[in-house]
Parts: sequence; C-alpha cells; structure tokens
Amino acid sequence: MTDRTKQPVLPENPHALPAGKVLAQLGVSPQKGLTSSEARARLAAYGHNALRARKTAGLLPILLNQFMSPVVALLAAAALIAFIFGEWKEAAAIAAVLAVNAAIGFTTELRAVRSMEALRTLATIATRVRRDGRLTELPAEQLVPGDIVVLEGGDVVTADLRLVEASNMAADESTLTGESLAVAKNVRPVAAGEPLAERTPMAFKGTSITRGSGLGVVVATGMQSELGRISRLVEEARPEHSPLERQLERLSGHLIIFTVVIVAIIGALGIASGKDVFLMVEAAIALAVAAIPEGLPIVATMALARGMWRMARHNALIERLAAVETLGATTVIFTDKTGTLTENRMVLSELWLTQARVHVRTKPPGFLAGNKRVTAGEVAQLDEALSALVLCNNAELADRGKTGTGDPLEVALLQAGRIAGKEKKALLRRFPKLREVAFDSESKMMATVHRAKGGFTIYVKGAPEAVLEHATHFAGPDGVRKLGRRQAATWLKRTDMLAEQGMRILAVAMKKTADADEPAYSGLTFLGLLGLHDPPRSDVSEAIRNCRDAGIRVIMITGDHAVTARNIAAAVCLSGPDARVIEGRQLKAPGEMSKRDLRNVLSADVFARVSPGQKLDLVSIYQDNGEIVAMTGDGVNDAPALKKADIGVAMGLRGTQVAREAAAMVLRDDAFSSIVTAIREGRVIFRNIQSFVTYLLSCNLSEILIVGLAILAGLPLPLLPLQILFLNLVTDVFPAFALGVGEGDRQVLKRRPRDPKLPIITPKLWAGIIGHGLSITLATLGALFIARTVYGLEGEQAVTVSFLTLAFAQLWHVFNMRDARAGMFVNAVTRNKFVWGALALCTAMLVAVIYVPFAAELLHLRRPDPSVWGLILGMSFAPVIVGQTGKEVAAFLSARRSNSK
Repeated sequence: MTDRTKQPVLPENPHALPAGKVLAQLGVSPQKGLTSSEARARLAAYGHNALRARKTAGLLPILLNQFMSPVVALLAAAALIAFIFGEWKEAAAIAAVLAVNAAIGFTTELRAVRSMEALRTLATIATRVRRDGRLTELPAEQLVPGDIVVLEGGDVVTADLRLVEASNMAADESTLTGESLAVAKNVRPVAAGEPLAERTPMAFKGTSITRGSGLGVVVATGMQSELGRISRLVEEARPEHSPLERQLERLSGHLIIFTVVIVAIIGALGIASGKDVFLMVEAAIALAVAAIPEGLPIVATMALARGMWRMARHNALIERLAAVETLGATTVIFTDKTGTLTENRMVLSELWLTQARVHVRTKPPGFLAGNKRVTAGEVAQLDEALSALVLCNNAELADRGKTGTGDPLEVALLQAGRIAGKEKKALLRRFPKLREVAFDSESKMMATVHRAKGGFTIYVKGAPEAVLEHATHFAGPDGVRKLGRRQAATWLKRTDMLAEQGMRILAVAMKKTADADEPAYSGLTFLGLLGLHDPPRSDVSEAIRNCRDAGIRVIMITGDHAVTARNIAAAVCLSGPDARVIEGRQLKAPGEMSKRDLRNVLSADVFARVSPGQKLDLVSIYQDNGEIVAMTGDGVNDAPALKKADIGVAMGLRGTQVAREAAAMVLRDDAFSSIVTAIREGRVIFRNIQSFVTYLLSCNLSEILIVGLAILAGLPLPLLPLQILFLNLVTDVFPAFALGVGEGDRQVLKRRPRDPKLPIITPKLWAGIIGHGLSITLATLGALFIARTVYGLEGEQAVTVSFLTLAFAQLWHVFNMRDARAGMFVNAVTRNKFVWGALALCTAMLVAVIYVPFAAELLHLRRPDPSVWGLILGMSFAPVIVGQTGKEVAAFLSARRSNSK
C-alpha cells in the first residue's frame, strides 16, 4: 500500500481557509483535476470513499444468542447431570425443550434481520469529476482527497467538499444537521469554530444540492468525512440491555441460587440421615427440575415474538425481540423535529400584503383574509404577488403538484400559486421570461424579467431587508405610493413578528418598465411578505397527547433554531408557548454540570441547535437519572443517540441507512402515532409476562414443596422427575403461553409507566405466588393422603393421584391470574380464547398419558377408578376457589378503604 506520509496533508478546518490555499495544500488545479496516477496513489493511501457497513448478524451468531439465558444454562446443566447418572429420558426431554426454544427465537430474529436488510439501499451513486483535464463520471467510492467535483441542482454530495465555485447554490443538510431549510452556499471562509450548519463554503457527504451549480475539491472521504465521524459515534455508542432483559437475567440468577441452595440442603440432609446416595441424586434432579421453570424461555420468546408480529402489522419493525417490551417501560421520548414531528417540506402559510394579511390553507386549498375565504382577484396585490412568486422561480412541480424539483422554498411557492390556478407554464406563455438575475449572497435577492403588455415586468423576491432597501414605492389602496422610512421600518417589524413564529420570511416586489435591460433592483414597488414553514405532521398532536396520558414525557431534540423548535413544539401540543428551551451552546459536558445545570436539563421541553455528540450526552444523562429513554429520528445526525437509547426508533421512508441500522425499531410508514401503538404493545407484553411468570413460579413452588416435604418426611417421592418435567413442559407451558399472548387491558395507556427499578415480580406478587403455591401443595398432598388412607392406594397408583391432582390444580390456577379489580367471571383471562384452547388441549393430553399405554408406562402412571377421578377433580378445584375468594375479599377491603377516605 502507498505510504500516506508521501501524500499531501489534508487541510484542517478547510472551511476557515481560502479556496486557493486549500487547492494548493492538496496540490491540484481546479481546471485539470488530478491525474489518474495521482488518484490511484491517493486511493491506496486514503482508502475507498465508503462508510464501514454494519455487519449483519449471521446464522450462527443468531443461533448461539438463543442459548445465552441463565435459565437455559441451568436447564443444560440439569440435562448433563441427568445424562451422567443415566437418566436418559429426563436428559432427552430437557434437550428437547432447549431445541424448541432455540428454534422459535432463531426463526423470529432471523425474520427481523432479513426484513431490516430489505430496507437497505444497494444503489451506486456516480459523481462527475475532473480527471486528467477531462470531465468524467466515477463511482462515488473512488473519490479521493484532491478530486475536483462538479455539482448541479439535484446532485447528492458524495464526499466532503471545499467549494471553489458556487453560483446560486443551496444544499439540503437536514439529514446531517437537522436544519429543515436549504442552506445557501458560497466560497467565502468562515470562522474555524462555526458549527456544521454555518459552514457555508462546505458541501458535506450525504447532503444534496437543491439549486444552483458549483465546483468543489474533496477534502475528506469515507470515515474521515463528517458523516463518517458520526458513524464512528454510532459504533462507539453501546446499546443498553432492555429492562426486560435485565430483569429476566436477575430473576434467572435468583432461581439458580435458590435451586442450588435447596438441592444442596435437602441432598445433604438425606445423605446425613443415611439414605441411599443414588436416591438422593434422583431426588436432587427432581427438585432441580421442579425449581426451574422450563417453560419460561419458550413462553417469554413466543410472547415477545407475537408482540413483534402484531407490531409489524402496524408498520413497526422490531429487530430484537426484547426491544418490543422496552417501549412499554419508556418514561421519556426524545423526538427529532425535522421529518418526525414535521413533514420535512416547506409550505407557504401567509402572505402579508400591503393591503391585507392573507393566510394560505392546503386542506381544503384556498386563501383566508380575516375569517373570510377569498380568491386571488378579490384582494388587492394578491393576484400580482402570486404571479411574482410563480414567475420569479426556478423550481418545477411534478406529480400533479404534490412534489417538485429544486429549492424546497421555491417548490412551496409554486404549490401556493397552483391553489389560485396559477401554473408556471401557462404564466410563462403569457409573460415570456427574457432574462434572470440569479440569487447571490451579496444582494440576497433574485429577479426575473418578463415581456408584458405595453412593456416589461420585473419580479423580485429575496430577504426582506434587501428588498425594502431597494424599494421606493408600495402598492396602496389608491394606487402606487411612495415608500418612506417609517413604512419600511414597519415592514421590518412585521418581518420580526413572522420570524418569531418560526417562519422563513421572503419579501416580494415588482416594477414595470419600458426597458428590459434596466437594472433589476432599482425603483421597486414593494408587494409584501411571504411566510413559509415546515408544517407539523397531522397525526403528531394526538400521538403526543396519548403519550402524555400514558405518563410519558415527550422532549424535542433538534439541530434547528430555537425559535422554530419552540413554535413547532407549541403547534404539536408538546408544550405551551412558555416552553423551556435549551440551546446546544448552553449545554455543558456531563462532567462539568452543576446540580442546577442538571435540573435545568432534566426539566427542559426542547433542546435546539444540538450536535450529534450532545444528543448522545443527553440520552446518557437521562438514563443515568433512572429514565427509560426512547429516541426517534431519521437523519444521520440522530444515529449515535438512536443506538445509545434504550430503544431507538428510526423512520423507514425518510430515514437514512445509518439511522435505520442504528435503531432497534423502524417505522415503515414514518407515522409518529405508530410509537403509541408500540408503547401500548410493550405495556401489554410486560403485564402478560408478569402474569405467566407468576403462574409458572407458583406452579413450580408447589412442585418444590411437594417433593421437598416428602423427602424431609422420609416418604416416597410423590412425583418422579420425568412427571415433573412433563408438567412443566406441557401442562404449564400452554396456559402460560395463553396468558402471554392476551390482548391486554384497554386502559393500559391511561396509567403511568411502571417503575423500571421494580422487578418483574414485586413483593405483592411474591406473596401471591407463595399463597397460591401453598394452596396447590395442600390440595395435592391432601389428595395423596386421602388416596392412601381412604382408598388404600400405594406405589404408582398413589403417585398417579398426586400427579393428576397437581396437574389439574395448575390448569385451573390460570383463572387466579385475573386482575383483582376485574370481575370474577368476565375479565381478561376469561375473554382470552387462547386460555380456553390451552385448557382443552392440556386436559386432552392428561387424559392421553393416562389411557395411552405407551405414555402411561413412560411416566409410570395407572388408570384411576371413577371414584378416584372424583377425588382428583374435587381437590384440584380447591386452590382456584381459595384464590378467587381471596381476590374478592381483597377487592372489597380495597374499595372500603377508598370509600372511607
């Protein structure tokens, strides 16, 4: 490879250097460009002009990821112990569980990864470059520092360029800076410390040219570009584990400790009392199997997968299963402004003319003066002003006026003219264009000269202060009148009033002349002001209100101006007019913040003019203060924070590839309201997970108590390891799965987010688990006692009674999972069709293992007599009767306390 030290040193802060000095440092002529040999040497030295693509997870990593759970590890250990001691059936059954869980998780995550790959663009962009004195087209990845690139309106900038020439040029940098307005470009140096949005002599990789033309020299490529630096931030940002992942890991760890302790204590007591060592090993395996909720990984995976599929139907694509639940725990949403809260397009909303203030409406299209709907011909100057903004314009409309090419501001003006029936082509036939004075940063205006009846008409638009400076008259009610200083000052104040509303302001003027070559900007007649803005998305206000009802703070975080951000925040009901806005220049580094600074940051409604690094800091600050942070965005500038947040939400249509790859969730329809759907789904999933974990643990506790008490009492095992495994994998899993896929409470979005610091199983739920576990244990041991003392059953017949009583008691126990505030007979559990299906299936399976000889022999079971069936079913109903009575008493006492208050 060529030594980079033999190549020119890339200029630091090229935006602060004159163009000539940058060209000299890079050793290139703008007329000839690099030679082919120089380009090859620089390509070898600096590498291809490409960003490092994130590696897609392969089949093997996705598969191995399914075995990373502590519960899975504990199951694998139990299978190994069973295998070592010759318990082949138990070992094979546990291995089957692991295989099923891995298959479900692997299939679901693979589907998500493939869907994400489908969103990535594979297009290769060609760039016009001067090489060897000739203009040629090259793939963008072959650009090197020193290449001379030719730019025109509509081009995508493929490397960081220092502009050498710029004619009426503007660039859309919204994906990089968050600024929704096109940025005018020139070649004059600016201060070294200027933020990206103010570096006017630069064109950055990933942005696009909206108008004009120019020439630029490549100063940075690939990962050295500003886009590449942001990509490095994405790589460095460590994604946090979701709350569900953390809590399931914590619960699994506690289960491992509990299992080891129980097995060790009971095993040691048994051996110390002189019992057979092999018998104690068998008992230890039985206890381990009883203590581990084998169905937990399968049910958790399937519940999350079903939630993921439901969200996909609502255009929300999740890449990681656990991310489905994270939104349910979200307490703060950081939302980007441009393209997320707004439509990322400009519209003309107001014409403040010399005789009337006219508002433009797009739905339904029309004009309002005061509260009255008017036409262009009914308001003085409106018809002339609309003609001016259509004719003094270089954009073109497409798709019946819905979209356009050129500067977004000019596209918006053409769309406003179209509302009044003023089509550009038709007007140009009536008023042919003779010449144009292009916009430049010196005059801050542009003009077009048109042939008109009896002479010529010049239309001018530009910055209000520039147009007013060159205007000598204004159109009054009784004709054209002299424009004095007082009137000009009044119009400048009106400009400030519109700017305070977050609008982009232009002024429009005209003059009639007999000489087409007369200076365009002298003796103008002022017509009025044009106010344009990036409108809010129609569904955002309702979505934000829903978030507020759900107890979730929505905070805007944008690279745009503070005034614009404040007004958008008010327009979408994110905050009131007195919103607390903090600009990036006011933000200190996290390590330098005082307590007061931290309080201000944590109470802000809007963060404006912030850099990608500051977005990353803000996410970390809120996370460090206990918040579960979701971050929405669509631009390259959002990517690092999208990856760092607890869940990043990218826009699939507008979103850049970098943003989509950094996010955990992609909204395929770009609808902010889809986030509310995701939040509801996340909350439902967590509540469902709580229900089935409570169900599984109370069932497992009853098994531990039954086996443990028998061992301590010196009695034969009432349940064999393979029987317990059958219960845990069959009769427990299906009801638990039914609980995990329920539709949930319809009022779930009317409650505050749960405290993310609380475990999945709260102390109140643990009390319920212990109570339910004891009731099931007593019912099972009671049935066993009656079977032995009353019916005289022993051996496998007695074990069959305890097995079936426990199995049916666990099945009916599913009805104890209803909310105490819901009715006993009509509630989320009884409305869940999957619950009834699970009960029917499990009942059929229990009957089958009794009456199918092979299955009965495998599980050491015998057919009960009809009278014994009565004992089994009667005792199995006792726990659910106790549980339902307890819930009714608790609800009565709670209501009584509420009434007394």
